[in-house]
Amino acid sequence: MSTHSETLRVTGMDCADCARHIEEAVGTLPGVRSARVNFALATLHIETAGPADLPVIQRQVRALGYGLDQTTAKEDATQVLSLRARLAAHPRDALTVASGLFLAVGLLGGWLSLPGWAQQALYALAIVAGGAHVARSGLATLRATRSLDMNALMTIAAVGALAIGEGAEGATAMFLFAVGNMLEGYTMERARSAIRSLMRLAPDEAHRLVREKGETHQERVPVTELLVGDHILVRPGERVPMDGEVVSGESAVNQSAITGESLPVDVATGSQVYAGSINGSGALEVRVTRLAQDATIARIIRMVAEAQEQRAPSQRFVDAFARRYTPAVIVLAAAVAIVPPLVFGAPFLAWFYRALVLLVIACPCALVISTPVSIVSALATAARHGVLIKGGAYLEAAGNLKAIAFDKTGTLTQGRPTVTDVVPFNGLGDGELLALAASVESASEHPLAHAIVHEARHQGLTLHEASGFVARAGRGAQAQMDGQLYRIGNREFFDGNLSLSPEETERLHALEAEGKTVMLLADDKTPLGLVAVSDSIRPEVSEMVAALHRAGIARTVLLTGDNSRTAAAIARQAGMGEARAQLLPEQKVNAIAELLEEHDTVGMVGDGVNDAPALARATIGIAMGGAGTAQALETADIALMSDDLSKLPFAIRLSRAARAIVQQNIILSLGIKALFLALALPGWATLWMAVFADVGASLLVTLNGMRLLRFHPSPDKG
Repeated sequence: MSTHSETLRVTGMDCADCARHIEEAVGTLPGVRSARVNFALATLHIETAGPADLPVIQRQVRALGYGLDQTTAKEDATQVLSLRARLAAHPRDALTVASGLFLAVGLLGGWLSLPGWAQQALYALAIVAGGAHVARSGLATLRATRSLDMNALMTIAAVGALAIGEGAEGATAMFLFAVGNMLEGYTMERARSAIRSLMRLAPDEAHRLVREKGETHQERVPVTELLVGDHILVRPGERVPMDGEVVSGESAVNQSAITGESLPVDVATGSQVYAGSINGSGALEVRVTRLAQDATIARIIRMVAEAQEQRAPSQRFVDAFARRYTPAVIVLAAAVAIVPPLVFGAPFLAWFYRALVLLVIACPCALVISTPVSIVSALATAARHGVLIKGGAYLEAAGNLKAIAFDKTGTLTQGRPTVTDVVPFNGLGDGELLALAASVESASEHPLAHAIVHEARHQGLTLHEASGFVARAGRGAQAQMDGQLYRIGNREFFDGNLSLSPEETERLHALEAEGKTVMLLADDKTPLGLVAVSDSIRPEVSEMVAALHRAGIARTVLLTGDNSRTAAAIARQAGMGEARAQLLPEQKVNAIAELLEEHDTVGMVGDGVNDAPALARATIGIAMGGAGTAQALETADIALMSDDLSKLPFAIRLSRAARAIVQQNIILSLGIKALFLALALPGWATLWMAVFADVGASLLVTLNGMRLLRFHPSPDKG
């Protein structure tokens, strides 16, 4: 049976605990296989056995007090409403204002010489106005999930207070609760807008160039109609609508929204551009290379939006704790209301009032919201600065890293190796040696092979026709030419069956000591010469390693298939304390496993393709240059969207800051609950004080988590 899926927008959802009740309520409907609420984006993703019965699902959600529609996330990515505009758009908030007015007049009743019954009536009106939505939602949740949520608890507390003559307390508590919901909704809209702002980056339309009968004209079309190979025009100052390759024109393009690079990047014919980046002063003709749904910005949006499904351990703990905490406190409240009057003859109304206070304290809202708002803010900030973290679990794990291992080629180095030395033996000429080496490597995909072939062609050398090409990962390659077998690679490739003279050995060691990768070329009998290739280290590497150590990373290790002398030279330039050389891909995985035994948590930084096994084995896999490679976005837990390693220390600091704020929020939430539990039992806490503390705690943890939206890549500004 086929599965259908649908993503809908939920309105009016301000509490993470409410999100859980929506999941439970919708999940019980016939035909619904799963229901997942993304609290970060206020969306409901449902999977059904057949086409979704949307009217039934909408009725169920609306019965809980929330809205549900099919407005897309991009259509919903509007500016955050001001409080005044919010009141006009949300009748629930207007009722909150009315509740406050009724309460104020009631509290001024003595000064206004109002009779007691009129004051109580005003308090009742304040409870009805502020609690109409609350009561309806609580009742619907009780019917759908057979559980009491905060709305039900607040309704019982307010009505109970009114029944025992504490109308002012009940009305104040309900008004504060309604105000808290309104303010939480306002602050959460701001948090959500940080992610939704990503969705506004790519334009909805593009100028497609159509060539007919030798003439070219433009037509404005939706980006969803563009196909790979179409040509589009990007005018000066416009956002690039699609990923593509520049066919003609020159400009400087601001790619900060995609890669986090602060300075514009010069582009010309052959350059790659990404949807969502801003064109400078030159017009560009661009050939589309990816469909709209496959564009880099589209993948970023999907992954950030789905990141909440990868819940952090702290979030899983909070969710599990909240499920047990609320029923436990409700049972305690029932015991407080019943046991002292029945067993000890204590006054019923006094202990019933204390039980009502405990019901309010049973609300886990501040605790439940403490983690997701921090995670959402951190993920949005990371994406804004060119670091894609695929979920809260990876964000928290990155903050726990103790050691990080690095691949060499394309990670610590520029990834553009060039031939630096050609050393022939036995009277062979430089050109002849290079031509033989390039002929063997002509069928290889390895970057070092490309460097040799490129140099030979640059010198205008004629390559020999090779056959029977065989590559050995991490060692070298071989091929047949004119009936003769030739091999090129490191010394291990020859299994000790090839002897070098002392002078030849000394020359090889001298080149390796300079940090160069040296390959030996030989036929089936004798060595023919050396070809040395160098890939310069990235300029930011040494400062990046120092910044990692300052951020708390205890150990940095270089893992490479290169020789030990070259590895040591690169590690020394990078400021790393350790290099492991001559590693095959599977040996890199073993090296990661050994590091995990020593440090428990280890990160691996690579290119996302060749290092996929090691990236997968590490606690956190971090891919370089994610903007240009789909593989990096798919294989890694974290992708640095530009080839800028300086973003790695920022990601580690952000992760640790997020962990610290999550811990602060959990401690604050539990601390306030524990304090008011202690105050409620002896009767020292009032109903309105408990609501004020709960609302205040929810706002505090929300605002504290939102501090991560302002986290800066520079340590002195973070």
